[in-house]
Amino acid sequence: MATGRIEFHAKATMQHMNFSFVLPNDVEMDEVRDLRHYEHDARNLILLHGLTGTDTDWLYGGVAQQIAIQYNLNVFMPTTGNSFYLDRGYEGGDYCTFIGKELPEYIKSTFGIEMKRENTMIGGLSMGGYGAIHVALAFPETFSASIALSSAIHTEDMAEMMRVGAEDAIPLKMAQDIFGEPDRLITSDMNPKVQLQKLKEVGQKIPFIYMACGTEDDLCSVNRAFADFLKEEGVDHYYEEGPGRHDWFFWNEYIDRGLRYILD
Repeated sequence: MATGRIEFHAKATMQHMNFSFVLPNDVEMDEVRDLRHYEHDARNLILLHGLTGTDTDWLYGGVAQQIAIQYNLNVFMPTTGNSFYLDRGYEGGDYCTFIGKELPEYIKSTFGIEMKRENTMIGGLSMGGYGAIHVALAFPETFSASIALSSAIHTEDMAEMMRVGAEDAIPLKMAQDIFGEPDRLITSDMNPKVQLQKLKEVGQKIPFIYMACGTEDDLCSVNRAFADFLKEEGVDHYYEEGPGRHDWFFWNEYIDRGLRYILD
């Protein structure tokens, strides 16, 4: 298994960006629970951090190395700051494009890894759970599946708090800088519901969405509501929840459950 960290200049963000990686290129087979995952080439997973996080979160707090070994996954973990993985509409502020297009292209050119849709997934926790859904829907030609854990997908709640001047997990001025006007957060592609409806209108194939949230997590109700929306829209998905809070105990268990559900 190879691990490392790379910094390169990204056009979409006009700055040097970091990503950590784990490659299962020399795994001892006696470590692997299910050898079926090694009957084919390694699949790819871009794994996103949450608010205030970095590219090393899934290495030090999470189980990036374990899932790389067990599921024969090339895992790539970028740092994007508190961007919510959104495009701001100008070169230098396009974090969604960086994750969904520029990073896969750089991985292919640097590692020689084919980032084909059928073998490439995206996942994340909290802000990264929102990002995993948003980026997958923005680039459905890049990703076949999304694993969204404890997703900060409460766009309606955030818009309302911005209208009344209240603060959530992020300061009001930061929210205004990230999302702009509250109404735009609801009516634009920042809202995954809008993204999904646009994809359906043009007949675009929608990535499979796995979602999970802890029952003691403040975001549980909005995750349930979004899962209900996916069901109403006939979108292929799976939602589950279980005892847990907004923490690594839950995320480490459910990244494994999500991968097993998708890959098995």
